[in-house]
Amino acid sequence: MLKSWFAVKLWKRVIGGLILGVIVGMIFGEGAAVLKPIGDIFINLIKMLVIPLIFTTLVAGVTAMGSVGKLGSIGFKAVALYLVTTAFAITIGLIIGNLFSPGMGVELGGVAANPVTTEAPGVVERLVNIIPKNPLAALTEGNVLQVIFFSLLLGVGILKSGPIGKPVKDIFESAADVMLNITHMVMELAPFGVFALIAWVAGTQGAATLANILYLVIAVYVGCIIHCVVVYGGLIRFVLGLPLVRFFRGILDAQAVAYSTSSSSATLPVTMSCVTDNLGIKRTVSSSVLPLGATINMDGTAMYLGIVTLFAAQAFGIDLTFADYVMVGLTTTLASIGTAGIPSASLFLLATILSVFNMSPEQTALVVGFILPFDRIMDMARTTVNVTGDAAVATAVAKWEGQMDEEVYRTPAVV
Repeated sequence: MLKSWFAVKLWKRVIGGLILGVIVGMIFGEGAAVLKPIGDIFINLIKMLVIPLIFTTLVAGVTAMGSVGKLGSIGFKAVALYLVTTAFAITIGLIIGNLFSPGMGVELGGVAANPVTTEAPGVVERLVNIIPKNPLAALTEGNVLQVIFFSLLLGVGILKSGPIGKPVKDIFESAADVMLNITHMVMELAPFGVFALIAWVAGTQGAATLANILYLVIAVYVGCIIHCVVVYGGLIRFVLGLPLVRFFRGILDAQAVAYSTSSSSATLPVTMSCVTDNLGIKRTVSSSVLPLGATINMDGTAMYLGIVTLFAAQAFGIDLTFADYVMVGLTTTLASIGTAGIPSASLFLLATILSVFNMSPEQTALVVGFILPFDRIMDMARTTVNVTGDAAVATAVAKWEGQMDEEVYRTPAVV
């Protein structure tokens, strides 16, 4: 029995758990909430891995590069590509928002306002906060950007130490292998965790509740599909000259977990495993590009905020000028970078975006109050986009840096 279970590809088991979860949730309704603790256990197990995995694999990845110059080359290409794909995402979001006009005719008068804050840290403050006052505190508090910063410094320090630093280098390489093995063990629990989480979502929110917001949900899903196929697909197939179907098959496990958990940070261990084992990307790239992407690459978030911004403007009858669109695009791009990789975090960035065209805090609160009950459904799609983007950029950087085993990549996937 166990042998047959493990013979089935993980993503198939996860999708099976997802479908069964929807069925159980729709049958038992609110009663399905008793399953939520099982899902919480799974999420906590994954979150438990994120910081130690980033810390060990990033340090090991930096030391494996052999030179500081290589690190600078990889980092520059990754950040530049993340910013380019984010610009495409917000553009697609604004186009979809105009084509679908999901806010036209929506009445928000009877919606209970959900308080939001209009305060958001500025760019300078965000940059300053990247540097940890206490690296141990950054590790224990799970501050991903600070952990990345310290890990990079530690890796560079080991490189510059030469032969003296080799014992420390060996320790981190061993620790990274141990963490990846633990990740594989935890991921075998994914079908059960996904089943419990989706049963809870379907049981407490139900498909019928989507009726009032269905058009917005459709717009978001269409935008996500277009971005994945056109932008990421174009990058993989036409820019890199790699088989497109093989790429998507290689990251199916990560996409399935991303869709069910709505957390790009929680999916990070799975994404790292997928690109390394299935796409042939060397740890040098995967351990540096993917943690960075889980923090700053929020293409799905950027596109979602663009669509929801137009939804809000349409609902309140606000006509946007070309200058408004430009400012919304710039603000959304900046706001999406560094968004917490947890469910629904991006929704609360709306206050910053909507203030661009002078929407009042009361109006913003109404919009958030209207969307929040249904946000999980849309969050699942945009998180999948974020994770797919992380893998696409890692693939591109690995190809350009000669850090990809193309034989592994081109090996037909068994799905």
